[in-house]
Amino acid sequence: MAFKCHSNQCKIAAFDVVILAVATLLCFSHSAVSDPRISEVGLYCGTHRASPSGNYVPVFTKEMGRLQELVSKNNWGTHSEEPSSTSPIYGLAQCFQDLSNIDCLQCFAASRTKLPRCVPSVSGHIYLDGCFLRYDNYSFYSEDTDPLRDTVNCTTQYGGVAGEAEVVFGKSVGKVVENVVRVAVNEGRGFAVGEGEGVYALAQCWKTVGEKGCGDCLKKAGNEVRGCLPKKEGRALNSGCYLRYSTVKFYNQGGEHGDGDDSSRKRTIITAVSILAAVVVVLSLLVSYVAFTKKRKKKDFIEIPSYLKNSSLNYKYETLEKATDYFSTPRKIGQGGAGSVFKGTLPNGKDVAVKRLIFNNRQWVDDFFNEVNLISGINHKNLVKLLGCSIEGPESLIVYEYLPNKSLDHFIFEKDKTRILKWKQRFEIIVGIAEGLAYLHGGSEIRIIHRDIKSSNVLLDENLNPKIADFGLARCFGADKTHLSTGIAGTLGYMAPEYLTQGQLTDKADVYSFGVLVLETASGRKNNVFREDSDSLLQTIWKLYQSNRLAEAVDPCLGDEFPEREASRVFQIGLLCTQASASLRPSMAQVACMLSNSNLDVPIPKQPPFLNSRLLSQTAPLGFSMDNSSSNTFQKIGVSYSPSQSSSSCSLIRPCKSEETILEA
Repeated sequence: MAFKCHSNQCKIAAFDVVILAVATLLCFSHSAVSDPRISEVGLYCGTHRASPSGNYVPVFTKEMGRLQELVSKNNWGTHSEEPSSTSPIYGLAQCFQDLSNIDCLQCFAASRTKLPRCVPSVSGHIYLDGCFLRYDNYSFYSEDTDPLRDTVNCTTQYGGVAGEAEVVFGKSVGKVVENVVRVAVNEGRGFAVGEGEGVYALAQCWKTVGEKGCGDCLKKAGNEVRGCLPKKEGRALNSGCYLRYSTVKFYNQGGEHGDGDDSSRKRTIITAVSILAAVVVVLSLLVSYVAFTKKRKKKDFIEIPSYLKNSSLNYKYETLEKATDYFSTPRKIGQGGAGSVFKGTLPNGKDVAVKRLIFNNRQWVDDFFNEVNLISGINHKNLVKLLGCSIEGPESLIVYEYLPNKSLDHFIFEKDKTRILKWKQRFEIIVGIAEGLAYLHGGSEIRIIHRDIKSSNVLLDENLNPKIADFGLARCFGADKTHLSTGIAGTLGYMAPEYLTQGQLTDKADVYSFGVLVLETASGRKNNVFREDSDSLLQTIWKLYQSNRLAEAVDPCLGDEFPEREASRVFQIGLLCTQASASLRPSMAQVACMLSNSNLDVPIPKQPPFLNSRLLSQTAPLGFSMDNSSSNTFQKIGVSYSPSQSSSSCSLIRPCKSEETILEA
């Protein structure tokens, strides 16, 4: 029997067979699928609030950014900020030792979006099942226990043990917990996992508490977690450590012994030997691979309703798999919080962008498809077109139009500045983004809040026309709703204060993010990057505005080649959009109109961004109106935006001229 395939297909087939063989060799070992474990199990917010006269939120944002850098490199880190204008911030972030770096980054990202619920409190910490994040106004790093804050989480998810088995179960839990505590303190450098008689446990100390602190913390945690019996799962959440037991194996492969790098090297050697052994049988297994693949695909590919299968939005998984060369590294063009993006070439020669989602969406196929169907109906020149999706394969894929010039951040934040956008190009990009957002907010039957407007989510086509991308965080809202209460999601540095602290989402949150993006694009400087000897970007531009020197904020790479009056208007509009009070911000339709008509007066900002902290100290829901004409400041503009017509005072849809979008060499 002859077996024929293209070279790339043969490589993929051979590789998969090797993996299958390795899996067979290792099938008798206990394994756990990699999991970032982002479930929230404990949150504490302090009662003391930052001074309203301070500038706490930008400092908090800076601290989170620094911790993210450390976690990216080491899976943990500590950092502190001690500004003169507000309370100091000491931060600690640590992932549990069994998490890979990728899983660690996902866990930290989840904790980073949840912990701001504590702001403007000067202290807070959050436990996820895979990581820990804390900030406070003093150096707490050596604390191992805290009688006031240490707690126990006894979940009822798996029920409890009753009858005669209760005594046996209690002894099993006690034995396993005692063992992981001993190993973590004496042998495991602050970490250990273990199992016995159907019970699994994990112990993790923070790296800052030291050996004695780790021992004291885990011994206390071991006594406390036994109080969860006879429940099948329990956690002790202490200041210096975390301890969990369960009847379900929850930790990841690689944390089996908890002995760090030595164990990792041993596992690497074992895996390498196993792979070499598997290669010997590759040729004999290659033919049977074909039959195996067909069976596997039938098993992996879920049944979907006929109305979904017959939809023009539904792409076959195999088609997209081949279009991206089986998601090969050379085809990867981006990485986001929701997944990786690959360039694909369809059988008809059309290039597309394929987003490979991190999380499998099998459990919510209908909802996922409905969202794709909803967004695919949105059509605007400044929005990335969603072409469809694949929901029948082992993972969910989303298909977008392909744009060759990547994202805006590559052009305005390049360190070597070899590709410099002219002022006119930047202005046209800002106008296009404003028009795209205005359309999302009120230009179609479905009103959408994007929730994650930032430079990396603005793609540029071959003529540098902007297109807003990544609707993964988008939320739809009806005309009868003033706000959506939702879990916080987005990017720190771009998130509006009322959304960051209260979790209440309005279209004015997008306006705020757009304002930050405007200031970044015009100045060439990131807002979420801070230097020790300087203010934040928003503070710097606000001070220049107060002294009537806004032109000095323009990207110095442009020299004097920009219209000073237009640049000052752009910065002033950016400051209008980033005012701390949502009710003072204009709507996106009003912003687009001001940008498109230079004869319109730009209102004076009444409030600096994030400098009036009284807004943040309110505990009641803010509930800002989403009505585009809610602010008296902007009633004189009188903008109404619809897909079929524009305001009589200005046109919100401006045709971009290709001759104006030329990159500097």
